[in-house]
Amino acid sequence: MLFHLDLDAFFISVERILDPSLEGKPVIVGADPKVDAYGQPHGRGVVAACSYETREFGVRSGMPVRQAYQLCPTGLFIHGSHKEYSRFSRAVKNILERYAPVLEQASIDEFYLDFTGCERIYGHPYFFASRIQAEIKRELHLPCSIGIASNKFVAKVASDYAKPEGITFVVPHQEVEFLSPLPVQAMPGVGEVTQRELNARGFYTIGQVANTSSEYFQIAFGKWGKAIHDHALGKGTEFLIPHNGRHEQKSISREETYGTDTTDKRIVEKTLFELVEDVCNTLRENNWMARTVSIKLRYSDFVTLTRAQTLNKPDNDDKIIYNTAVELFRKAYTRRVSIRLIGVQLTNFCESSEQELLFSTIEEKRQKLLKSIDKIRAKYGMEIVRYGVA
Repeated sequence: MLFHLDLDAFFISVERILDPSLEGKPVIVGADPKVDAYGQPHGRGVVAACSYETREFGVRSGMPVRQAYQLCPTGLFIHGSHKEYSRFSRAVKNILERYAPVLEQASIDEFYLDFTGCERIYGHPYFFASRIQAEIKRELHLPCSIGIASNKFVAKVASDYAKPEGITFVVPHQEVEFLSPLPVQAMPGVGEVTQRELNARGFYTIGQVANTSSEYFQIAFGKWGKAIHDHALGKGTEFLIPHNGRHEQKSISREETYGTDTTDKRIVEKTLFELVEDVCNTLRENNWMARTVSIKLRYSDFVTLTRAQTLNKPDNDDKIIYNTAVELFRKAYTRRVSIRLIGVQLTNFCESSEQELLFSTIEEKRQKLLKSIDKIRAKYGMEIVRYGVA
């Protein structure tokens, strides 16, 4: 049997652990809505996460913060503690690794676990899921929901169905019975656009999709149509993709949307350096180095450019990554148009230990210095140590 474990309102849960006064209040993680003297929001960016208290007002993840403020003006908007989210995610993974023979981390707050053949060791899947759920709550104070099924697709739908803080066990060979009454948007991958298209064709429940021929959906939606129909029949992969430290995450990225568009390169380059410090800190926390540096530049007219460069050798030093990123930015910024957003992404990872073997003790000393700086920042905050930017 496969488990899909989803940490409920994960960012919000972490924020409430860090600040218990947020408990029970409408909390929104995202950009500042920047309300003016007339009560009108002008902030940019989107909602990264929202508490259940805000959802009754219609607030959803991914919507513009201005819209979220208009729907829920009493909401508490906070920027978010992204390093803490990563720390808690690793702590959850450490708990799961005590039990799961095979573990796949799908995202920062989602995990698949394969307990096939483990019933004699752990007992009935439902009761063992309860044990895992209770252990995460006891050790980390994080709520989670768990779906149990014969494949990944149904297990994920089941965990969504179990929210908040529940467990759903789909008995093998009863996948269609479980899925049939659910709305089509309960299927992962069916967003608003696909939902509207399905509804326009008279499909409102998963059962209605299952009772129609696969050919119909292939004609209407192409290859994606076959996947929709297969999912409606409860079909899905049973194989997990276990990750080691090197491949657990394919990229690390950060971006900043300006409250007011700017043409000042110094402001953008300062922002870029702060973003680089953040992503490099995450690299070193995971004992990684990156080979490829990318930047994203969005103008005020929403024209967006990306540029990338592969380093001569993998690195995780703020200054080296920044020098590459700022060079990419200066080459990309060729229009006399204000900048709305700047972002940086690191990809193509290797472990630090592999790279250090190739170089002298000077490299070892440099890594020790960087890690010492990280420890000081972890204790006193990022602002305590800053490199100068010319």
